[in-house]
Amino acid sequence: MNAVEADRTTSPIIHCCSTHEEKRMEMMAIPDSSHMIGRHRWRGSLWLVIILTLAACEKTPESETVRPVRSMVVEAHLSGDRIALTGQLHARDETKLAFRLSGKLIERSVTVGDTVKAGQVVARLDAATERHARNAARADYTAAIAVLDQSAAAERRFGNLLSQSAVSKAEYEEALRHLKTAHAQVDATRAKLDSAEIQLGYAELKADADGVITAKGAEPGEVIQAGQMIFSLAHQKGRDAVFDMPAQIIRDGISPHQEVEVWLADNPDIKTMGHVREIAPQADPSTRTYQVKVSLETLPVGMFLGSTVVGRVKLQAGTLIEVPLSALVMATTQPAVWVIDSHTSVVHKREVAIARYNQNAAVVASGLRSGDRIVIAGAQSLHDGQRVRLLEEQSGGR
Repeated sequence: MNAVEADRTTSPIIHCCSTHEEKRMEMMAIPDSSHMIGRHRWRGSLWLVIILTLAACEKTPESETVRPVRSMVVEAHLSGDRIALTGQLHARDETKLAFRLSGKLIERSVTVGDTVKAGQVVARLDAATERHARNAARADYTAAIAVLDQSAAAERRFGNLLSQSAVSKAEYEEALRHLKTAHAQVDATRAKLDSAEIQLGYAELKADADGVITAKGAEPGEVIQAGQMIFSLAHQKGRDAVFDMPAQIIRDGISPHQEVEVWLADNPDIKTMGHVREIAPQADPSTRTYQVKVSLETLPVGMFLGSTVVGRVKLQAGTLIEVPLSALVMATTQPAVWVIDSHTSVVHKREVAIARYNQNAAVVASGLRSGDRIVIAGAQSLHDGQRVRLLEEQSGGR
């Protein structure tokens, strides 16, 4: 019996003959050498198949792309830099000229750019209704004066007669009551006339100060409402250079009364000095900047309302970090930079707050520390956690 037959005899089959059972037991007790060799070969082949199968199931990891980048180590510098910002020249005081009455605009005697004097009539309304009311009030007042004259004459006459006992005291007192009533009527009609005169005067719009018309809000023929802006008047006295400054500059040391040098943007030779007069307490919700007004000491020839000006101011000493504009990428809500881990060469995106932008760099207010290594070239093609290879090193922060 060969090895295969011997193996088959080990299957659980019930035999009718006891001799067969005895032979099977003998074979199990004394295994054949060829049988053992076959089983070892089968087991070795099985392990080989398992190893090859597991190796095939394992996914070969893709080689990670290592991006070459240029970098720099940022440094914080103590600085009391002078910064220059662009603004506009405004009147220190500006008023909106408006009628106190509603009505039809029939005359507008000035336009934008005209110089006006205080008290000058700049526009008129159709005042027919007000004029009629004034005339009626004047007539009532005139009539009241006439009644007062008559009552006064009667009171004097009855007074003389009373002294001669020609009239009774009751008659004289009646004449006196008429005189008092006439006085009261005169006062009432006078007040009504004054009010009508004032209302009629409201039909004329007058400049409240010397200045320049900077805007208009209505045309002749339009029906306007009381309080509607007809002209904007920039007062002649006082000029401010107005700038919108980032919050970081305000924190860096802009303060009231600080000296500012101001010059025309298109002609630096036309310049003057000024002082910070007012700093807005709240930032503009859209630009997140603070309006700063600089009062000019003198107004040079050639510096007009609306002129674009440049203001230069010295900041108080503080630490600044400058990074190239090429280092900036966009995060969710604000700019960011790629910071390189010095141990793993892996980049991580970090949001930064920008104080201001210069020509080729940005001044970082917060988010970076001196000694941080950042990507300055190749930043737009990176992703968080990517490994990079440094090309050449730069250092700085200014």
